[in-house]
Amino acid sequence: MAEVSVKCPLACLLLLWLCVRLTETKNTRVSMEDDLLLPYAEGHGPAHSHRYVRDCQAVTHGNTTHESWPTRSHGGLPVAESTMFVSSVPQSSRWVYGHMTVVNDPLRTVSVLEPGGPGGCGMNQRATVEETAAAAGCLYAQNGGFFDTKEDKCLGNLVSDGRLVQDSGGIQNAQFGIREDGTLVFGFLSQEEVLDRSNPFVQLISGVVWLLRNGEVYINQSLQAECDKTQETGFFREFVDVVSARTAVGHDAEGRLILFQIDGQTKIRGMSLWEVADTLKQYGIINAINLDGGGSSTYVVNGRLASYPSDHCIPDGRWRCGRRVSTILCVHQRRCKVANCSGHGECVDGRCWCQQGWQGDACDSLVCQQADCEPHGVCTAGGCVCDAGWRGKNCSQAGHCLANQMFSLWRRDEEAHRERPLLTEGTWLILTVSLASLLSLSLTLHLVRACRGSPAARFSAHRDYSLVPLMDINGAAVGGEAGTRKLEELDSQDEVWSPSGSGGS
Repeated sequence: MAEVSVKCPLACLLLLWLCVRLTETKNTRVSMEDDLLLPYAEGHGPAHSHRYVRDCQAVTHGNTTHESWPTRSHGGLPVAESTMFVSSVPQSSRWVYGHMTVVNDPLRTVSVLEPGGPGGCGMNQRATVEETAAAAGCLYAQNGGFFDTKEDKCLGNLVSDGRLVQDSGGIQNAQFGIREDGTLVFGFLSQEEVLDRSNPFVQLISGVVWLLRNGEVYINQSLQAECDKTQETGFFREFVDVVSARTAVGHDAEGRLILFQIDGQTKIRGMSLWEVADTLKQYGIINAINLDGGGSSTYVVNGRLASYPSDHCIPDGRWRCGRRVSTILCVHQRRCKVANCSGHGECVDGRCWCQQGWQGDACDSLVCQQADCEPHGVCTAGGCVCDAGWRGKNCSQAGHCLANQMFSLWRRDEEAHRERPLLTEGTWLILTVSLASLLSLSLTLHLVRACRGSPAARFSAHRDYSLVPLMDINGAAVGGEAGTRKLEELDSQDEVWSPSGSGGS
């Protein structure tokens, strides 16, 4: 028990020391760049023109100096499948260790990336494959094109995700590219073909030596096309024949892209380009070119180094370190043809799901076509918008004048919001007529009465009557005998009215 308690702290201290050493290694160790494998002693690429390459090739190829191969989408399959292999090299005692990656949909899952990201070549910077791949989210990645070891310049043609970074000015080295329609291109290209916009390259990278052409080894023809006549042929031939770490890219008969990388060390282990070409041919590869090798040959999985580099480390030469390189080939998750689906959809697993009214792989085409609306309308995402006086789904039906349509709409709106009267117009008419009739009748009666005279005129003018002042009557009632006498005097003086018309007695 005591022994365990003593050993546990020592083990913990050992583990802590190892973690510190690994951290220091990651942060401080860099490649010594001692395993250089260069195709040219001075400069890069041959000085002759594309016409020279075309004229020197076999008549069977005609005037075409490159090969094109269509790709197809392998739906339901994973983005890529990577295999690690250890195999013997035929006719030798050597064994090689490497990786081969089969990419099922290269148009949407493969990118050529500048060192460290966009703009890296313009700044003449280099970065390890791990750094560039981790920043871009690559599932698998390997080194790509060559670079100037003195000035850190990216060499050759370079198109990254549809953006032309640089063109070589027509230098004739083996090329690999993917066109906008998904076509894979391998071989030699003129500057006009590199810059062609009818079906432009979305990815393009330069290598050195065309390994396989249409399933046959093409190294001898490539030696003639790519060797610079101003230099000694032996230097270029040595580049081809020496065993070393190698990186290549090709395709199979199904249009799948093949990334190939093997570990090695120049003149000690690895493969010559002849052996690489034979191996690829055995795997059924149709066309393939060689990329940068030697200490540059690197393979990364999910941002972590998976290969065994040949460069020694600084400051501790017992370790091996990945070299800072230029471009890389990156295998990533599926992307849409247009990243934002033209602003009219959403990219899901490499496919654009379009908004209503839009269609196409990039959601850049209206469902409604202008020809459907012509000549009396305009096509929009919502359908046909008709000119004044026209209506219908395709603006083919003649309608009323726009002013009449607006007036009719206004009338209907007014009718809908108008307050309903308590009495109808008919009821109001009956009431008015009735009242007018009553007024007329009343007026007629008054006129008739007026014409007949006052009520007193109906009695005879000779009829008698007696006027008795009320004051006198009151006075008689109040004044006793005086009042009585006054009344009697009146009776005696005046006649009293008699209905018979005769005088009083």
